[in-house]
Amino acid sequence: MWRRFLVRSVYRGQNLACTGQIQPSNTLRISTDINNNHGRGKGYHVTAKEVKGHGGHFFICLSLAALSGSESGKDFFHSGPGNDSGSMDVQGTLASDRVGIEAGKRAAAWAAVDGLVEDEQILGIGSGSTIVYAVERIAQRVKLENLKLVCIPTSFQAKHLILQHNLVLGELESYPELDLAIDGADEVDADLNLIKGGGGCLTQEKIVASCAKRLVIIADHTKDSVTLGEKFKRGIPIEVIPLAYVPVMNKIERKYRGTCVLRMGLRKAGPVVTDNGNFIIDWQFDSTLDWNWKEVHTQIKLIPGVVETGLFIDMTFQAYFGCADKGVRIRGHVAPPRETNGC
Repeated sequence: MWRRFLVRSVYRGQNLACTGQIQPSNTLRISTDINNNHGRGKGYHVTAKEVKGHGGHFFICLSLAALSGSESGKDFFHSGPGNDSGSMDVQGTLASDRVGIEAGKRAAAWAAVDGLVEDEQILGIGSGSTIVYAVERIAQRVKLENLKLVCIPTSFQAKHLILQHNLVLGELESYPELDLAIDGADEVDADLNLIKGGGGCLTQEKIVASCAKRLVIIADHTKDSVTLGEKFKRGIPIEVIPLAYVPVMNKIERKYRGTCVLRMGLRKAGPVVTDNGNFIIDWQFDSTLDWNWKEVHTQIKLIPGVVETGLFIDMTFQAYFGCADKGVRIRGHVAPPRETNGC
């Protein structure tokens, strides 16, 4: 049986609006408009090599043989939030680019773990795809060096990773002060302000980060921006009490314009539900404006029903950005880490 979907993607300046259907055989039929192709639409058949969904995130690897020129026949990745009824906004990369991005994630994670993790530390373990590499490296060092570490998770995923790698699992009730928190980000600006929450774990991530003497971000080089919204176009995640999601969306749009979208789940009827039992709103803002993000965060938090925003302002100690050649660029402070009084 066909499952219909809509894909809106951006790849190397090309705006792609794809509609299609997925069969159980994993065959995908797509018709596509390439907006910069002088308005001429192009229809073609492609093979869906992978179709995955997890936590509201939809991932497809397409082989687009119909693309002309040097990119013909190459794999093309789509990844982004989606739902079974069929819509998602994604960023596209070729398979060769994707390999480089994964190499960058691993390089950043290993550099941060090797440079900052020490014996007898209490660590905050973030969420997301880059964190997987960090936990793998932490587990290797624990085994090789007999490190004594306690790991505090920021999500169900983080807890599972900690247990999977036989690390010591802790909780904030017993360890309210952390030496170091390692986490990923959706985007990092020139002042080390962050957009986080693409995976829906923003509230627990911010709580754990606030309890750490140092918050260190690990990411591939595509997350390094001058201003927020420069590259990450899915908006700022905002966790809200389910009862309040419509009033919150209306108030944000009236005050700050832009568009608020309730994040929908994948393979379930209805919206994404966070580990805390709440909903996620993605506020898509005008990235060309000069925003005072500290003020925006404060004002949104004052709206009744808002639990937390995905804006992490003045919290980051350092950010490690890994490149395809496995080099790592580090931005951040060289001064002593900020003090913490616990949560």
